[in-house]
Amino acid sequence: MAFLSAPFASAQLQLSPHAKISLITIGAGTDLYSSFGHSVLWIYDPMYQLDRAYNYGTFPSAETEYFYIKFLRNTIPYTISVNALTPQLYRWQQENRSVKEQVLDLTAAQKQRIFEYLETNLLPQNRSQKYKFFYDNCSTRLADVLKIAVGNSLIFPGYTRDTLSFRQWIDRYAYVQKPWADFGMDLAIGSPSDEIATPQQATFLPNNLSDAFADAWVKSSEGKVPLVLDTHILYVATPTVEEHVLTPKLLFWTLATLVAMFTAWQIKTHRIHFVFDKILFTLIGFTGWLIVFLWIGTDHGVTSWNWDILWAFPLWVPFISHFQKPINPPGPGDF
Repeated sequence: MAFLSAPFASAQLQLSPHAKISLITIGAGTDLYSSFGHSVLWIYDPMYQLDRAYNYGTFPSAETEYFYIKFLRNTIPYTISVNALTPQLYRWQQENRSVKEQVLDLTAAQKQRIFEYLETNLLPQNRSQKYKFFYDNCSTRLADVLKIAVGNSLIFPGYTRDTLSFRQWIDRYAYVQKPWADFGMDLAIGSPSDEIATPQQATFLPNNLSDAFADAWVKSSEGKVPLVLDTHILYVATPTVEEHVLTPKLLFWTLATLVAMFTAWQIKTHRIHFVFDKILFTLIGFTGWLIVFLWIGTDHGVTSWNWDILWAFPLWVPFISHFQKPINPPGPGDF
């Protein structure tokens, strides 16, 4: 994803025989929204000095305020935008994100159809999209563009190198580098995310889309040829590993141990009270209400049927506020 920049005007033209179309795959960034990488489609024609990188994952810079709340509500207006590649490449390098170019082996007619399709999408009435992380994002849109432009000549099996559920794909990218983000996403998404992603669906991740392009073919009069003509590594990111002292697993195992010890102490000393319980179950209850909101109040497509609601029971709030220590009846010696 990238912030929205106003696309420069471009009249419809016939691409020259020297034009090339490339899939550009960008590695993960440090921000949560860039954790899974990014994809753009680049059209370069030296005859016309045409340098246009089309990006389906842009959003206005104003939307960065309260971004994650808006993302949860799915209210961010994603659009297609276009910019020259070089300034973006410089920015990705500054962000230490790897960049790979895959030049596509297409006919002049196929290149022209892709160019015209993308330019049509840039029109104001066409440029907005309803973003869905798993099913309709910056990567899946590029696969759709290719299929529409190349048609029946394209042999596109999708990503077939691994078979994982959507949740497992997220874990593979976020578990080590962003354990708290991974925990939050695991908590928010429901049972649809546990479905096995089909080879086509697995291209929602930019790296998977890149591999799918590498495995695709195009039919020609001479048989079939690989879709990717050539691959260039434009920038190699410097490997970094973030140190996470307090991870969700460490925190919750520590809390579970402390709760068990505290409960045992209360039972042993007969000092039963509900202050700690009220705090704990209030937090659990609010977590449950968040799950309810994501389940029925958004249309991401993967936050429904979330069975975490069985332990994060929302009705603990407000019921927990009425819990109090029972009054023991007086014993015989109390009179």
